[in-house]
Amino acid sequence: MQDHHCHTQRFDPGNPLGERGIRRALWLTIVMMIVEITGGWWFNSMAVLADGWHMSSHALALGLSAFAYSFARRQSRNRAYTFGTWKIEVLGGYTSALFLLGIAALMVFQSVERLVAPQSIHYREAIAIAVVGLGVNLVCAWWLRDTHGHEHGHTHDHGHEHQQGGLHGDMNMRAAYVHVLADAATSVLAIVALTGGLFWGLGWLDPVMGLVGAALVSVWAWGLLRDSSRILVDAEMDAPVVAEVREVIEHGEVSAKIVDLHVWRVGRDKYAVMLTVATDSGKDGEYFRRSLAVHDELVHVTVEVVGAGARTDLATQG
Repeated sequence: MQDHHCHTQRFDPGNPLGERGIRRALWLTIVMMIVEITGGWWFNSMAVLADGWHMSSHALALGLSAFAYSFARRQSRNRAYTFGTWKIEVLGGYTSALFLLGIAALMVFQSVERLVAPQSIHYREAIAIAVVGLGVNLVCAWWLRDTHGHEHGHTHDHGHEHQQGGLHGDMNMRAAYVHVLADAATSVLAIVALTGGLFWGLGWLDPVMGLVGAALVSVWAWGLLRDSSRILVDAEMDAPVVAEVREVIEHGEVSAKIVDLHVWRVGRDKYAVMLTVATDSGKDGEYFRRSLAVHDELVHVTVEVVGAGARTDLATQG
């Protein structure tokens, strides 16, 4: 039996560029949040006020993302985290998605309230604030997207390519990016609504666009919530790497069959695997572990071999 424990290994390198980009976006978002909430209240624009409150949720979410990166980095050698601290970042993305759903509900409530009881709006001033808000969101989106550009997906020598890296694999960065994009979208909707009210007297567009914005934010939030929750509960058995593990073991040079297989993610494109192989070939667990080494995304592999005479051999690498 071979057993190499790696309790302090950090399977995911983190995203220091992303952390710096999020901190920059956080401070700029806080400044614009104050401007939009104040301006929306002063000029009586539901669209701008909703955008400001929406931006406040982004400031909170960006702060949460920055904290998740920082905490995961500082605790990366803590033995209490058996497979590292990467899922702290995923938890940050999941929580951000909940914030998005909450602010979407608030936008619906306020928009319906304005449809029932319309109020006068200072259109020109409100449009100016919404345009500035859009500019801020685009700058933040550029910062975060530029940070993502330094990350890369994972391509294997054997021709398989996984799209787990970048924004899709880094749930914390994806959450921050979605928050910024959602705020940019509501800013655009606010500009459209206010322009319609200014030139054509369509005052009802302001709260209606608030409802449209809430629906858009809800869709994006649900996608982030779904993907991050799957990682948190280890719903990975439909990942491409599972089929690749079966291909290596059951269609290799020796006759073998997988009788038990568990796969879970420990990094953006890194997986841990535990499997039991039944074979009469006489090969040990180390042989099958070396066979799986062709897949670089498998960073912690445990193989149990069972054969004739209830012989068992265990090989763990990580």
